[in-house]
Amino acid sequence: MEILITNDDGIKAPGIHVLAGIMQQLGHVTVVAPDGPRSGQSSALTVNSPLRLRKKEETPSLTVYVCNGTPADCIKLALDQLYNDNNKPDLVATGINHGSNSAISVIYSGTMGAAMEGCVSGILSIGFSLCNHAMEADFSFFEAYILQLTKRILAMEVPYGTCFNVNAPCGELKGIRVARQCKGRWIKEFEKRTDPHGRDYYWMTGEFLSAETDANDTDEAWLNQGYITVVPVRIDMTDYDLLAQMKSLEV
Repeated sequence: MEILITNDDGIKAPGIHVLAGIMQQLGHVTVVAPDGPRSGQSSALTVNSPLRLRKKEETPSLTVYVCNGTPADCIKLALDQLYNDNNKPDLVATGINHGSNSAISVIYSGTMGAAMEGCVSGILSIGFSLCNHAMEADFSFFEAYILQLTKRILAMEVPYGTCFNVNAPCGELKGIRVARQCKGRWIKEFEKRTDPHGRDYYWMTGEFLSAETDANDTDEAWLNQGYITVVPVRIDMTDYDLLAQMKSLEV
C-alpha cells in the first residue's frame, strides 16, 4: 500500500511525524509537507510563484519531501510529479493537526483542504486533528484509534467525492462517534493591537459559537463528551434540497 501524507503545521510539527509512523504500519509512506506553518490555507494553491520540492529523507518505508507551497499544493504537486495515473497512492492522510478542525473550521483548514485535494483525484482521503494547539501535544492516546479507523475506512466502499474529517478531544477517550458537522461560526475574531511604532494592527484570535448547543449528534457535541468524531465530508457543495425549487428561475 502507498500512502501520501501532508499537513498544514509544517514539516517540523510533531503531528506529521506521528502520523507517518502510524501509517508505515500499513505500507510505504511518502511525506510531502510545507516548509513552515500553513494553517488556515484551506484549498489555496500557489499560482504566480514557483513551487520547489526537495527530498529530505529516504528509507525503505518512508520518503520525505519538503515543499514551499500550501498543503493543497503539496498533494497536487506530489500527484503530478511523484505519481502517475497508473501509480496513484491508495490513501491520502493529512495531519495530525495541532488544533481542532471540527464544525465550520473544516472550510478554513489546510489539513482538510489537502484531504479534499486527494479526494478530487479519486483517492481515499482522511484528515486527522487533535484539539490541542500546543507543539508539545501528546498524541499517544490517539495513535491506536488512528490505525483502527484507517483500516476500517479502507475496507469501506467510499463514493467518489467523499473524504473524512477525524477529530480527537484531549484527555481520556471514551470511544468513536460518527457525527455531522456542527453549525456555528467564529466570533471575536480579531484583537486590535499597537506595534512599537504606534501603528495599529490586528491579530486573529476568536472563539467558536455553536448555533445548535442543544444538538447531541454533532461533532462538537461528541468532542465535548470525550469522543473521537468522524464526519464524512463531500466536495460537491450543491444544495440538492433547494435545487428542485430553483427550477422556477429557469427561462
